[in-house]
Amino acid sequence: MKHPDESPETPRVGADSPLARELSDLTARRRILEQPAPPLPARPRVFTVSNQKGGVGKTTTTVNIAAALARFGARVLVIDLDPQGNASTALGVPHHGEIPSIYDVLVEGTPLADVIQKSTEDGELYCAPSNLDLAGAEIQMFGIDRREFLLRDALERLFNDSENFYHYVFIDCPPSLGLLTINAFSAAREVLIPIQCEYYALEGLSQLLSTIEMINKGLNPYLEVTTILLTMFDTRTRLAHEVAADVRTHFPQQVLQAVIPRAVRVSEAPSYSQTVVSYDTMSVGSISYIEAAAEIAQRGAPGTTHTTTQEATDGNH
Repeated sequence: MKHPDESPETPRVGADSPLARELSDLTARRRILEQPAPPLPARPRVFTVSNQKGGVGKTTTTVNIAAALARFGARVLVIDLDPQGNASTALGVPHHGEIPSIYDVLVEGTPLADVIQKSTEDGELYCAPSNLDLAGAEIQMFGIDRREFLLRDALERLFNDSENFYHYVFIDCPPSLGLLTINAFSAAREVLIPIQCEYYALEGLSQLLSTIEMINKGLNPYLEVTTILLTMFDTRTRLAHEVAADVRTHFPQQVLQAVIPRAVRVSEAPSYSQTVVSYDTMSVGSISYIEAAAEIAQRGAPGTTHTTTQEATDGNH
């Protein structure tokens, strides 16, 4: 595939032009592919990827960060909690109605290990798929004991089996604050929030933070917003720079230095049931997600030890 600096449509530019500098910068950034892999966590790090505002790149961020970490040698699990099943599609995992899915785990009590499938992506990347049955799951879950902890309990049972160790677990939430999202918050210790670099970027974030505060008080005192990723960044607009600066001012510790640009390859990849990391590894979108994943790994989990779920679940908190 052609890359941004290899396309025949790319115009000839002078060495000092903005485009030339951008292409030179991308060439330098590609060296991350040759660098040693970041350290692997000793215990599972479980992230809920959430943002109530739609269209911010939530699922795209989930699958590409997961794919980049798998490329680094991590064993990674993506749990698709969105009834649309877009994360399952992007990871090349079948998720039609007859395939065991996360619905069966939450409603029927099926062991999580029984629904996990290997992704078609490179490395040790796995997915617990979703399907449209999940759309009605919340109504059925209301009649189940410990309905807020169904996913946490399923993860705990998974982690208790030494054969099912994962370095990272990413839970892709639906764009709502229903029982599915509450289950994700109860099961995780870290929250990753993608924020679009456009007007109203912070819209809904205060509601999300309020929800997390309520979860802290009632269901999961260890849940913490550790990571904010700026997405759909357009270097040509002043607005994008202003939004990025605003978010960094409000959340200086959580915002990653890596920024995800608007890029054609990122948009194209899902139609091929791939992440951009595998679809076009050398593209600017792929390199940006690989940089973000490396930064997440280098930062490590909050505190001196880390787990998620009730000590992995209780004992490690």
